[in-house]
Amino acid sequence: MGDELRSLVGNRRREVGLSYQSLAAACQEPGGAAAVSSGWLHRLETGAPINAPSTDALDALAAALRLEPARLREAAAAQFFGLCVDWEASGEAAELLRLVGALPQHQQAALIELVRAMAKGC
Repeated sequence: MGDELRSLVGNRRREVGLSYQSLAAACQEPGGAAAVSSGWLHRLETGAPINAPSTDALDALAAALRLEPARLREAAAAQFFGLCVDWEASGEAAELLRLVGALPQHQQAALIELVRAMAKGC
């Protein structure tokens, strides 16, 4: 199994400037209980053995890290269960479409042309 969730959470935690403790404090399950501990986060990022997180924990992590919940669920499914989602059906693709949809029309057109040019160079 890979380290998809480990990489995603670690990279994003550093991007938003959160410590293990501050991220754990920001992760609340419905009802206010802590979804993950700082120790669990540390073990995740260092590759130590951990239990797979619950969907509530993944949703709390997604909210705290400002990521689409589907991205964390897919990363956890890949890391803990070896399941992979086609990129076209992934949360990452959905997030990209949402972001592109928020751009003005002229920027959308420019981005499409850029992607076409990049694809030709592959």
